[in-house]
Amino acid sequence: MTTSVEQHRQEAPDKVSCMIVTVSDTRTKDTDTSGQLMHQLLTEAGYQIVEYIITPDETERIRTILQDAAVRDDIEAVLLSGGTGIAPRDTTYEAVSSLLDKELPGFGEIFRFLSYTEDIGSAAILSRAVAGTIGRTAIFSMPGSRGAVKLAMEKIILPELRHVMREIYKPV
Repeated sequence: MTTSVEQHRQEAPDKVSCMIVTVSDTRTKDTDTSGQLMHQLLTEAGYQIVEYIITPDETERIRTILQDAAVRDDIEAVLLSGGTGIAPRDTTYEAVSSLLDKELPGFGEIFRFLSYTEDIGSAAILSRAVAGTIGRTAIFSMPGSRGAVKLAMEKIILPELRHVMREIYKPV
């Protein structure tokens, strides 16, 4: 790892306030094992959970949640699970990507690569995981399976979220 990446990580904020959004037409807080895992992993890593909601897979509802979160001072990152596939009701990708100011294509690329090599093989092509920023809010959208959430969180998001926030907060 280069010295500049290490330095950036050292300069990154200690705390990041997060919102968890599970996109599902069927899950409840009792049955949302992926959202619960996300909550657990974020908490164990020292992140603050400001809000945890479950919303139906409806494009405009997801867009409204993201637009509202992006203007709140108490939310720095929104992590979504679910609705990233290609089924007719999977509209999270459309909702998220339509709002991003800056996309982080590496997130989806690395997620699909890791999914292919470590988890589900060629079924990784069905994932439309996406990340980026809306204003000064980081957005990460991943599939809703527990395995996908674990992979995205442990291999990509948790190691880099503070670094992402450092870049977002850089002075112009």
